[in-house]
Amino acid sequence: MNVTMLLDMAADGFGDRVVTGGRRDGVTASRLWELSIGGARLIKQAGADAVVYLAVNGPAFSAALFAAARADVPLVPVNYRLGKEQLAQLLGRHPHALAIAEPEYKEVLQKGGPPARTPSEWLALAGDEQVDEPEPAEFESPAVIIYTSGTTSAPKGAVLRHENLVSYVLATVEFAGADAEQAALMSVPPYHIAAVSNVLTNLFAGRRVISLESFTPEGWLELVREERVSNAMVVPTMLARIMHGTGLNRSVPSLRSLAYGGSKMPPRVIEAALREWPHVEFVNAYGLTETSSTIAVLGPKEHREAIASEVPAVRARLGSVGRPIPGVDIEIRDDEALVGTGDSGQIWVSGEQVSGEYLDGKAMVDSRGFFDTRDLGHLDSEGYLFIEGRVDDTIIRGAENIAPAEIEDVLLRHPDVIDTVVVGVPDEEWGQRIEAVVVARTGAELDVVELREHVRGALRGSKTPDRIVCWPELPRTATGKVVRREVVAGLAAD
Repeated sequence: MNVTMLLDMAADGFGDRVVTGGRRDGVTASRLWELSIGGARLIKQAGADAVVYLAVNGPAFSAALFAAARADVPLVPVNYRLGKEQLAQLLGRHPHALAIAEPEYKEVLQKGGPPARTPSEWLALAGDEQVDEPEPAEFESPAVIIYTSGTTSAPKGAVLRHENLVSYVLATVEFAGADAEQAALMSVPPYHIAAVSNVLTNLFAGRRVISLESFTPEGWLELVREERVSNAMVVPTMLARIMHGTGLNRSVPSLRSLAYGGSKMPPRVIEAALREWPHVEFVNAYGLTETSSTIAVLGPKEHREAIASEVPAVRARLGSVGRPIPGVDIEIRDDEALVGTGDSGQIWVSGEQVSGEYLDGKAMVDSRGFFDTRDLGHLDSEGYLFIEGRVDDTIIRGAENIAPAEIEDVLLRHPDVIDTVVVGVPDEEWGQRIEAVVVARTGAELDVVELREHVRGALRGSKTPDRIVCWPELPRTATGKVVRREVVAGLAAD
């Protein structure tokens, strides 16, 4: 299996349908197929062993993904928000790559390699190539290499092979299942796994994909209305800004499905969205780069049941990430042993879409093919998965291991807290002490003494933050993950 098979099927099945870009000037499936052939020839002519993509989302990203696949080299989308030194380090790992980059990034590209092209130049050059039947490829190379966000450590190059990505698409999407009027809005950058999976799944479904380069609540809402977006994906911070922003026109009559994920969703945000848009079906999707995107889903029906139920266990499922998708198995382990229902442990996952492979050659899977996500969580009696944070985030205070997510959940239940993060900071007596940063809802003033009492009333004293400070916002990646090392550094500077 290879990802070009998905494009071949789309070009044969609905070649004249626009699959990427605007309604009036987008690229059809047939044209994308032609661009993949022309682009593959350019890659081979350059003698490149990879394609580095250092630009924003758009039709050029889709064209580069399929051209690289057809040339049997990996696509390497790189975080263009990194500093020059970090960019140079990542690019140094791919000295023989062909680069597609915005003009301002050309100076940090390795010299002596194939020339860099802008996205518009790439589309023009690929489109000018003679198009006939593509040359056969062996598809031995990885399809995509994505560098993880590195919120607590240096980024690692996660390797996703063709079979990983295709198995995910085939397990979750019906071919040509979307009608010609449907459009999906992608608000994540191309170096995130959701960007890759959205290109593949929406193409296979026959749904047009459009991209929002820079998120603002106003811009997102306007684009949904202008492009008649039917499907969209956001991270929780985006939805929070849409729901709690002042003076916004939140009318989105075309929107039918909204997926969210990437970090914890505050309960009041999703509850507000369910009230604001009763015609929209909400989906919570949990996944990782190493798992080719989503491995568990909380679907629309479960959202409605949870919000309407008075049964605590059912209502609590609004805070879960749902149940595994077809073909995925999940285990909760503690020191390699399986734990019981409701007990916390590390989340392990297996399935054809799971890679667990890194650029340095290491494969983080066990003898049974299970990958250690490094996430903590538990399963309830009906198989719903609850995420409790990252193993790396655990605070060790004295001899006690404390999960920040447990404290964050309590803080988010306070009516005036809209966002929060809890971290461990060095302490001579305890090893680490607990400190929290909170963001107040618009117009609210927070009393940190009262907040500490709020936590103490729900958790024992050892889990009450030693200090709580208020910030206007938290440092987050473009995909919504809190950059904890910046939080710790900021607290040290206070």
